[in-house]
Amino acid sequence: MPDPLRDSVSCGVFMARPDLEPVTIVIFGASGDLAHRKILPALHSLHMSGVLHPESRILGISRRPMADSAFREGLRSACEKRSRSWSEGKGWDAFAAKASYLAGDVEDPHTYELLSRALESGFPRNVLFYLAMSPDQFPMTIAGMEKAGLGSAGREPGGAGREPGGAQVPWRRLVVEKPFGRDRASAHGLNLLLTAVFRESDIFRIDHYLGKEAVQNLLYFRFANSIFEPLWNRNYIERVEIDVLEQEGIGTRGGYYDGAGAVRDMVQNHLVQLLCLAAMEPPPSLDPEAIRDEKVKVLRSVPHYSASGYLERSMRGQYEAGHVGGASQVAYLDEAKVRPGSTTETFASFRVEVDNWRFAGVPFVLRTGKALDRSASEIRVRFRRPPETLFAGICSETLPSNALIIRIQPEEGIWLGFNAKEPGSAEIERNELRFSYSKGHGETLPEAYERLLADALCGDSTLFIRADEAEESWRIVDGLLESWKGENAPPLLGYAAGSPASEVGRA
Repeated sequence: MPDPLRDSVSCGVFMARPDLEPVTIVIFGASGDLAHRKILPALHSLHMSGVLHPESRILGISRRPMADSAFREGLRSACEKRSRSWSEGKGWDAFAAKASYLAGDVEDPHTYELLSRALESGFPRNVLFYLAMSPDQFPMTIAGMEKAGLGSAGREPGGAGREPGGAQVPWRRLVVEKPFGRDRASAHGLNLLLTAVFRESDIFRIDHYLGKEAVQNLLYFRFANSIFEPLWNRNYIERVEIDVLEQEGIGTRGGYYDGAGAVRDMVQNHLVQLLCLAAMEPPPSLDPEAIRDEKVKVLRSVPHYSASGYLERSMRGQYEAGHVGGASQVAYLDEAKVRPGSTTETFASFRVEVDNWRFAGVPFVLRTGKALDRSASEIRVRFRRPPETLFAGICSETLPSNALIIRIQPEEGIWLGFNAKEPGSAEIERNELRFSYSKGHGETLPEAYERLLADALCGDSTLFIRADEAEESWRIVDGLLESWKGENAPPLLGYAAGSPASEVGRA
């Protein structure tokens, strides 16, 4: 299946598309942090790159009363700080003219009546709804949209036909932010609610990690290079380690984080998605459903462990007071909005197996934590060691194994470690082949939200999470969290803020 947006990308910069349709982008929670940090700056970059049709509109919805002019002032501040394409206000007036604001409480049915009338009063008929709000507001928002007839269920699929007069049938799509549910049962319930109002093909469950260039490149790196794919199996790979590590503590997120923890916040989505891309089989095509089918197969190949099986494969920790990057960091229990005596984990390590013919017996270690000595997201593929007898007389230590590091952030790139002779001696030294995105493409790489929003506008669901995929990932995580309850719960290990992840623990 052709990927029209990818065909329009050159050196990481989106190019204008002559066949793009006008669209109304409705952002619920438009005055919130996510909208101002990520969504609105990304839309500005898409506008500057020509991805947004000139007649497209942005309609922000939030509870706070605000005039259009005030909304645009906040929009300008957000874009000036965070848009990759900001250049001394160039093109700002044209972008600001697209933005309007509607004050409304998502708990009030009248809000959806106002929205419905607004969409019928000169806005483009194609609509992308974006839920940039707290997950506990998803159900009431979807219910309100259903009552006002704003969904796509029961409508002619957008682009599938023509209306009288030859106009293409308009479409309506929905972008849903993470966390998608709190466990498998709630994710399933949310899926039922969403698919009663929108077709599954019109639902885009977003995980911003999938929009990062280094993550997208995993498919191309694995399947477009004959030198790697033949080695990508249990015969050559000994271990795969997937890390998402952060220097920062929880900051102002205590209210949310204390009810979620590292596993719900990071493992269920970001790390599980990286697991899928690292372990999946080659899809028959680049069609979105073909790729998502293979990801679901990976998740279904993770065994149903017993409680004791989860315990022996996992560990958890919580940061104590320390120093990160030279600055003092208070203990997790002293952070704002954290419950006294909370046992919420801020570090988790979890070893899983993908029990199929390609990877049976190869451990995949998923590890994440906050208030550590460094911030890094990467996949390390450790290959099996070669026979050591030949070099036993000259190796003072065990012959190092080869390692492939796929760095997602910072300094996106790929590092391949190999052994070579040290010049002037018979000793063996480690060397690296390095590829850096920044050196190859400068500062032109699009931000993750640009990529994902552009794909949603084009109806390309490749980088979004399907309903069964979300539920299968929760199936794995539910078992882990359940094993951590009760008398047999593993100890919550304390670690000083600023500690290396290797010192906190490894499954």
